[in-house]
Amino acid sequence: MAGLREFLNSSTGRTVSIGGAIVLVGIAAYVLTTSIGGSRELHDFSDSRLFVDKETGKSFWHKVSIGETVPVKAPGGKNTGFPAEACYWTADGKIKAEPTGVLMPSFSGKPGPTFCPDCGRLVVPYNPKPGPNDKPPPTKDEYEKTHKERDTGIPSDRG
Repeated sequence: MAGLREFLNSSTGRTVSIGGAIVLVGIAAYVLTTSIGGSRELHDFSDSRLFVDKETGKSFWHKVSIGETVPVKAPGGKNTGFPAEACYWTADGKIKAEPTGVLMPSFSGKPGPTFCPDCGRLVVPYNPKPGPNDKPPPTKDEYEKTHKERDTGIPSDRG
């Protein structure tokens, strides 16, 4: 312990101590800014939203800017881009990595349930990303069959 005390009291020891303290403060500042501010990739992702071009029906990702209004400029150059719900399903009920953008009734003007143009499955507002054990939403035929039974009380196989 006496040897350490002698070293820290020397000019070399003070230099090493000050240098170590500066390095530790730098590491602490880096950890603090990355944990509070988040990463640039996360920030870029949070600014990007899935939109649908109302004219073409094609979905696209758009980086939202402060003060920007809807509709946004679509890839075709016109202001026909509306926020979309993401559908992660395939027609055979499997989960896919890249979502299909679906235009919801609030922007399409079509009342009633909304079905994905790609897979034909029901899409709801705030449509969740599915987990590995999730059951796929109904297709249009499955939906109409269950709602006919519910509305009339007659099983759909009877007419």
